[in-house]
Amino acid sequence: MNETTGNTHFFRPMDAVTLLEIAVIVVIAVLLIVFMQRAVAWLGQRLYGQRRLSMLAMVPLLRLAIGLTAILLVVPLVIEPSLQNMIAVLGATGIALGFALKDYASSLTAGVVAIGEKPYRNGDWIRVGEIYGEVIHVGLRTVNVVTPEDDRVAIPHGRVWTDAIVNANDGKPRLQCTADFHLDPDHDGAMVRALLRDVALASPYLHLDSPIHVIAAEHPWGSHYRLKAYPVDSAQQFRFVTDMTLRGKAVLRRRGEAFAASPAIATPEG
Repeated sequence: MNETTGNTHFFRPMDAVTLLEIAVIVVIAVLLIVFMQRAVAWLGQRLYGQRRLSMLAMVPLLRLAIGLTAILLVVPLVIEPSLQNMIAVLGATGIALGFALKDYASSLTAGVVAIGEKPYRNGDWIRVGEIYGEVIHVGLRTVNVVTPEDDRVAIPHGRVWTDAIVNANDGKPRLQCTADFHLDPDHDGAMVRALLRDVALASPYLHLDSPIHVIAAEHPWGSHYRLKAYPVDSAQQFRFVTDMTLRGKAVLRRRGEAFAASPAIATPEG
């Protein structure tokens, strides 16, 4: 009995015809990608608004479809199309995808945890690392926030494993805002505290039923006052801080208070 009867070959024998077929497929795929990108760019220049953006967004999808089609056509030319070989190829592909998508799977798992534990919800103002913004969508893989600069940022849920999630309002309509003032240390602290409190009380954005705090701290360069209060709605936080800062500065200047100046940093030459 021939011992090689049941053996199968993984790779097919390569000849000039097979190499030519592979080259033709690769060349056609490259030409299609180049033509598609130029055609979409040409059409995009003649469209406006949302239609143009939708057209440009199709480029990565079409490029991926052409590449996958080319791979599916080349694989049977290189690998013997048997059941054992297909199982080996699919197994190797699965292992490679597992390593490549481990961060994706981690974010999906973290998304399930986030939906259950609710570290953030739609409408919350959160800080993750250097990113601060309002949550507009909580998906399975990412949480989407809009920053004060009106940028939309997708943050993977996997960040909950490694980063602290700072939630400014935690599902409530109001959040605490802070206006900072830096004064020369030679002043009446009690009077400044009362003035700053009146500044917050006179703001049209103030939520009257929430507390107002004036916190003072002494530093070598002067006195640091922090005026803390709550606006009516969290979306008003930046207008509220601006209002308290500008009116507070005007009141202190009318009272003749001197603002602290940062000391000059000595250079090696000086």
